Amino acid sequence: MEGIRTRVKIGRVFLYIFSYSFVLVWLIPMLWMVITAIKPDGSPVTVLSELIKPPFTMDNYQYVSENASIWRWTWNSVYIAVVTTALTLLLTSMAAFALSRIPFKGSKLVFWIIIAGLMVPTEATIIPLFMMMVDSGLINSYSSIIFPSIAAPLGVLILKQFYDAIPKELVEAAEMDGANKLRIWWSIFLPLSRSSMAALGIFTFISSWNNFLWPFLAISDEKMMTLPIGIPLFQSGYAAELTIPMAANMLASLPALLVFILFQKHIIKGITMTGIK
Repeated sequence: MEGIRTRVKIGRVFLYIFSYSFVLVWLIPMLWMVITAIKPDGSPVTVLSELIKPPFTMDNYQYVSENASIWRWTWNSVYIAVVTTALTLLLTSMAAFALSRIPFKGSKLVFWIIIAGLMVPTEATIIPLFMMMVDSGLINSYSSIIFPSIAAPLGVLILKQFYDAIPKELVEAAEMDGANKLRIWWSIFLPLSRSSMAALGIFTFISSWNNFLWPFLAISDEKMMTLPIGIPLFQSGYAAELTIPMAANMLASLPALLVFILFQKHIIKGITMTGIK
């Protein structure tokens, strides 16, 4: 028995070492970016001994703020990500509720057609989507980025599976009290699915925040660009210099890092829930 406990402890030590090694691998590039961003312009940043040696300065952040539309791009990214997340949660929850609790002819076929959207790669829809946006006059607008992103088959799948598990007795009791379908969805299903909605919302926000391909094609006006498009455009003028681009990257990554820190419990819960489903 003592030998088994010893082996368990040794295995746990190796597990901790393995886990912390992955954390270190993730932290090293982050630390390098943080330090590089506060080094003076032209400083060598590829040699460790030179990287950690003073002087340090915040002038790079001031330069980025004055010479790049970083705050405009940040506002565009925040606005698009928030609106996309809100509309995605609204549409997916209503669609999942209809497929789960409102019987109608062909509901299973509709569900499988929606799920089939998971098998269609984004790249396959780029050309028809671009032509549709051009014909609609929506190119270089927030709508051109938001509307194609709110159709989320995975969200419908996750929420429908959750709604299917809600006891029918709750719905029947609400119907006996005179509640209609909309009231049942709003007062019962949404509160009960708060954790899954939060996880889905976080994933949608991060996906929208990091979206590059479609905004790159749909937006050509610099004032309408998001951070994933604007930052590479700004960095293209600093091919040999790293300090200023790293300062721009730090400013661009702060909102996403803040969201992750504030909602990390929901992110972990969402990963667990998605894996179980």
